Amino acid sequence: MAAIAASKERPLARFLFALGIRNVGEHLAKLLAAQFGTLAELALANRDQLLALHEVGPQVADSVVDFFANERNMQLLAELQNAGVRPQTGEKRSGGPLTGKTFVFTGSLEIFKRKEAQQLVEGFGGRASGSVSKKTDYLVAGRDAGSKLDRANELGVTVLSEEEFQQLLEGIDNDEQN
Repeated sequence: MAAIAASKERPLARFLFALGIRNVGEHLAKLLAAQFGTLAELALANRDQLLALHEVGPQVADSVVDFFANERNMQLLAELQNAGVRPQTGEKRSGGPLTGKTFVFTGSLEIFKRKEAQQLVEGFGGRASGSVSKKTDYLVAGRDAGSKLDRANELGVTVLSEEEFQQLLEGIDNDEQN
């Protein structure tokens, strides 16, 4: 019984991802949960409010607005609520020191596990991506970095060693404690 009860109270980001809103993957679900805090607030968001978010473009904004404008989807959400499903409120944040910054990790990391480094970036409001593009702000290069490092250099992306990345995070931590 406890497992059933616990399954009805999942984090908002996981709930949003599970809804299958077109163009909203796991990362954007986390972003939306963090920005809006509750399902009700997200449901009331208009296209302009969504487009104001750094990583949300017209397709995603339209998908979210269309999802909540669809009567069947709203009926499903009401049925889930009546069944006791209560997505936990997202931790609404106005941003973080890395908001708007995209990081890519490459090579063998020795100080951090890759997943841990990505979670740290996301925890400070940034985005961790798997590929280098013109939208990438930082590439953190571990030992034996390969084609991602070459691509970052071609595009003029700032390249950090793992030690420099650690110093960047320590600087953020110190700023937040003061």
